[in-house]
Amino acid sequence: MMTRDRAKVHQAQAIPRLESPIHPALPTVTEPTQSYKDTVLLPKTSFDMRANAPKREPEIQQFWADQRIYETLAETNPGDPFVLHDGPPYANGDLHIGHALNKILKDIINKYQILRGRKVRYIPGWDCHGLPIELKVLQAMDAETRAGLTPIKLRKKAKAFALKTIDRQRESFKRYGVWGDWDTPYMTLQPEYEAAQIAVFGKMYLKGYIYRGLKSVHWSPTSQTALAEAELEYPEGHTSPSIYAAFPMVAASPDAEAALSPYLSDLGVAIWTTTPWTIPANLAVAVNPELTYAVVEVAAGKPFRYLIIAKDLRDRMATLLGTELTLKAELKGKDLEYSTYRHPLQSQLPTDLRGDTSPIIIGGDYVTTESGTGLVHTAPGHGEEDFRVGQRYGLPVLCPVDERGDMTAEAGPFQGLNVLTTANPAVIEALEAAGSLLKQEPYVHKYPYDWRTKKPTIFRATEQWFASVEGFRDQALQAIHEVEWIPAQGENRITAMVGDRSDWCISRQRTWGVPIPVFYDAETGEPLINEATLTHIETLFAEHGSDAWWEMSEAELLPEPYRSNGRSYRKGTDTMDVWFDSGSSWAAVAQRRPELHYPVEMYLEGSDQHRGWFQSSLLTSVAVNGHAPYQRVLTHGFTLDEQGRKMSKSLGNVVDPKIVIEGGKNQKQDPPYGADVLRLWVSSVDYSSDVPLGGNILKQMADVYRKIRNTARFLLGNLHDFDPAKDAIAHDQLPEIDRYMLHRITEVFTEVQEAFESYQFFRFFQTVQNFCVVDLSNFYLDTAKDRLYISDAESFRRRSCQTVLAIAIENLAKAIAPVLSHMAEDIWQNLPYDRPCPSVFESGWIHLKDQWQQPALAERWTQLRGIRQEVNKVLEQARVAKDIGSSLEAKVLLYVPDLDLRKTLITLNPTDSVAPDAAHVDELRYLFLVSQVEVLETPAPLQGLKCSSESDSLGIGVVDAEGQKCDRCWNYSTTIGTVAEHPTICDRCVAALDHRF
Repeated sequence: MMTRDRAKVHQAQAIPRLESPIHPALPTVTEPTQSYKDTVLLPKTSFDMRANAPKREPEIQQFWADQRIYETLAETNPGDPFVLHDGPPYANGDLHIGHALNKILKDIINKYQILRGRKVRYIPGWDCHGLPIELKVLQAMDAETRAGLTPIKLRKKAKAFALKTIDRQRESFKRYGVWGDWDTPYMTLQPEYEAAQIAVFGKMYLKGYIYRGLKSVHWSPTSQTALAEAELEYPEGHTSPSIYAAFPMVAASPDAEAALSPYLSDLGVAIWTTTPWTIPANLAVAVNPELTYAVVEVAAGKPFRYLIIAKDLRDRMATLLGTELTLKAELKGKDLEYSTYRHPLQSQLPTDLRGDTSPIIIGGDYVTTESGTGLVHTAPGHGEEDFRVGQRYGLPVLCPVDERGDMTAEAGPFQGLNVLTTANPAVIEALEAAGSLLKQEPYVHKYPYDWRTKKPTIFRATEQWFASVEGFRDQALQAIHEVEWIPAQGENRITAMVGDRSDWCISRQRTWGVPIPVFYDAETGEPLINEATLTHIETLFAEHGSDAWWEMSEAELLPEPYRSNGRSYRKGTDTMDVWFDSGSSWAAVAQRRPELHYPVEMYLEGSDQHRGWFQSSLLTSVAVNGHAPYQRVLTHGFTLDEQGRKMSKSLGNVVDPKIVIEGGKNQKQDPPYGADVLRLWVSSVDYSSDVPLGGNILKQMADVYRKIRNTARFLLGNLHDFDPAKDAIAHDQLPEIDRYMLHRITEVFTEVQEAFESYQFFRFFQTVQNFCVVDLSNFYLDTAKDRLYISDAESFRRRSCQTVLAIAIENLAKAIAPVLSHMAEDIWQNLPYDRPCPSVFESGWIHLKDQWQQPALAERWTQLRGIRQEVNKVLEQARVAKDIGSSLEAKVLLYVPDLDLRKTLITLNPTDSVAPDAAHVDELRYLFLVSQVEVLETPAPLQGLKCSSESDSLGIGVVDAEGQKCDRCWNYSTTIGTVAEHPTICDRCVAALDHRF
């Protein structure tokens, strides 16, 4: 190769590449010879390379607000209404990254529907009642203030706390770029909401679905209230003091007598429990009728000589007890029914609810051989299955535990001990003293905790109000089947939960909530609740809110004739489960607001809501109206750190969305990424699973964001002198590469549309990123720069390219608008020609023409792009070897054995670079970004070349370009010096200056 001044080569590359193949920035071009400097048409745009999100995004949000873009489109869009009903976040603290994931997902869906022309109304909501807010208010007071606190004062303070939190959360949600009716949200503390909730309760009661009863329910000693399943957590690592104990057998049933009578004098019924504190409430032992049970002789001879256990557990029990167990007799579980035993602490427990002996009874499927002894200690006051089987056998309900979890007088010597702390050791010690303890050991397992106080719960029998799911379960299961679940496994999850549910405990023993609207006869204790009382309370709440229950007297709260019938009533003190609050939102919001409708198109929340809001909404809606409140349900996972760990302050791995957007105190460590980077992350993840986020992922998102932004900036910059109304070139006149690019645009944006339609937003993310980097930056824009910069401003070759750029940038802005809302609007505001409407959201969805689809042309250009890719590899070889600097220093030699393909390549490689009868666009030199290309008849010239590549289908070589470098376009040409007036530029540039190229 001929030598060159390498300093000049590296100083001046021809029409420069984008900053990097995957990071398109506005190019920095070393100025050509002074006289030609102003003739190169470099990009010009007011669209900044830097987003400056902390300043620019609020400006764009203010523009949306000033122009009332959301409100106007919600009313004037031509399509059908679309309602995504907001699941209310809880008004008790600052937002976390899970809130951001949730609200941004909703906003992406809503904005897509807006762009598709639908009337979208998004009413944000807040869940305002319940224990966490009540506790925070109480914790902020000293003991003296708390002692003087009346229920109504507490409620006023709780309301103020909730409203203050809502204001703070609302501003954060708006900063995410989320659109909605922020000035008129729904709140479960609003009088109209509470009245609608009473109406739902009333309809369910009048249909017979709500009743009052004594049941063993989940009880939180720390919250001092009953809990529903949705209010429980089951953390790993809870340790219980499990015990194996034996109760002395008294008598065998007729069916068991033959097997048991030889051993009755020293026979113990072996049980296992992880809650020793429930032993004082034991009233029976349950067996599985189908299991085989055995009398085994204990080699150690103590504390009993013989034990009854499940036969299959003999070996395991022998190992556990450290003694040989010899099989003496066996019998079926059903034969043991009505055999009797004596409670080992009988003499110490002063209760009339237990007789001298207790029965062995038939339990359900919960009696297994998976753990324990195969016989289950049964305390109807302290277990769900225990309660049910106890009711079947007419057992009394013994519950010697108060609301704080302390043992009562019915627990005898254990009175005053707390069931979660001091009671267990005392009971174990008593069993050992009574000669009943077989073994004790710690047992690590999942155990229900109060999700608010993070403390263990217990089962405790109390009078509560219940919704009988059993009464409408089949309807609920059918409704579930008629809903579209995204992802599909959500249907299986909620079906299993509803299918297993018999009752929903809806009463709570707290102050801050909607009261259960029931009165009790002061003399008999009988509840008073009927259509007249319910309607009266609903009317009062609509006007005064539920505070009326505490502010008004019974006489004011009761309708006639109950005010003057001579009887005295007291109002109930229980409030409703907050899941009943939020589960009534379809009635309080979707059904009552005229701009909405019911059922709605979509509910969208975290996957934990299958047992929470999705379910409570479903149950109330089905109970009242016989169908689900939603047509489809989308669920997302939880947010984790980059190592897959749950975020927690103690681990220091929490990602605060506010810091992501605005930056932290150390902005080098925590830079201000803006809301769009956060929104881009939401679109990038497979939300159906748990999703990670951390510093490295945010940096990656910011990089992708910049690639998209800089691609958009390049497109805008090269349209600064283009007006589509008068400068656009008709499709049938466009060069092939431009028509191919329009075909790719149809493919890309069809894929984007399918991603939004199927709620697979990660497909949007991948497709847009790939389009900007691979199709535009690395390919089309790379090849286009020569004609954009060097051609005459009005030339066909430049205007045809600008025609495609305008189509690309407008559709790109529309396609990214649901996700990168601020960038899309910024692009739209910086379009350098008259916009069809002020906001990108008013422009409608992407617009693709059928004529753009040209699959045959696409096949041809896909092949050419493949060749280009191989040529680039050899050019890179030459660069690494320092044989060339810029690719324009090269001439490419190309050999293809395929004759048809070779003919095609020859047609794309004209000898006259300025022939007036050609557009000079679809040419190999521009495709490869080199100064010359030679299509070879044989591969011989490739032999011995330093930089080359050969395969069965393609041979490529790189040699020095011929001629001299043009001062204006930096291509090498043999025509330089042939025009006296322009001795330093090539024939193309001469023609361009003469408006001919």
